[in-house]
Amino acid sequence: MDARLAFVRVLPDIAAARSELTRAGILQTEIWAEAVAVCRESGSSPATMLLLPALNQMFDIATTRTAGMQMHPPLVIYLMLGLLVLAGAMLAGYGMGTGKVHHWFHAAAFVLVLVLAIYVILDFEFPRVGLIRINDIDQVLMDFRDNMKP
Repeated sequence: MDARLAFVRVLPDIAAARSELTRAGILQTEIWAEAVAVCRESGSSPATMLLLPALNQMFDIATTRTAGMQMHPPLVIYLMLGLLVLAGAMLAGYGMGTGKVHHWFHAAAFVLVLVLAIYVILDFEFPRVGLIRINDIDQVLMDFRDNMKP
């Protein structure tokens, strides 16, 4: 758990995150090998049926979480977002240009809304970097880790 927490704490430093992810993978392999060895030595089928599936689920959840942090929408989505902003700006500019009265407040509000919408979309995509933060989940994991210690 400490290795997984270290992985998310060093983000957005990609090199350090990969190093921590590698360390977590090595620890995961060691935990699995030790668990399999202990289950073989014990010869207890119920213990094996309880321990190994639980470890497998834990590793699957960690892998899913890591994959979710590494996966992002394709570049074409961001390009489409930019094209939509440009199209909206063009239509708004054309509408303002044909009118006799220019409403600068409406133009500024339109720009502000577009900029905020794009910022929120990008900030939500990278929740460890901007204003939207998911650091509270780390505290839940640390509390869980502390409760596991004897």
